[in-house]
Amino acid sequence: MTGTVEDRLGRLGIELPEPSMPGANYVPFIREGQILYVTGQLSQWNGERRFIGKVGRDFDIQAGRDAARLAALNVVAQLRAALDGNLDRLKRCLRIAVYVNSDPDFHGQSQVANGPSDLFVDIFGDAGRHTRMAVGVAALPYNVAAEVEGTFSVR
Repeated sequence: MTGTVEDRLGRLGIELPEPSMPGANYVPFIREGQILYVTGQLSQWNGERRFIGKVGRDFDIQAGRDAARLAALNVVAQLRAALDGNLDRLKRCLRIAVYVNSDPDFHGQSQVANGPSDLFVDIFGDAGRHTRMAVGVAALPYNVAAEVEGTFSVR
């Protein structure tokens, strides 16, 4: 179903990846009433893992932002699947969590998290403004540079 959010994606030239399937015993999203929780998504495109390595060692802040933005695109793909293809059913992005596979001496996690934050606002406008956390971690699955999860209010 095409709506205003889908139109915005087109105007911005943003293509979404295919939603990934869980690799273990969990689900990609859960809806409880009007709250939708999207499982952490990795920096990958249609199953191809990208940005393998640590931010601050293998990647600079900009590449870290790009990795986190890619992970956030996967969150939006899961959100679209959860809403039966209609992203206009999103009321608000409530909170995102950005996990950055960081070198121990890297302290720019909040700057990396600006990639997903900017993406959600670009796509959803004011409804994309959210609370967030950004943390550096010692490792992420498959050694990807970033993982993003989100909590949303939906119709």
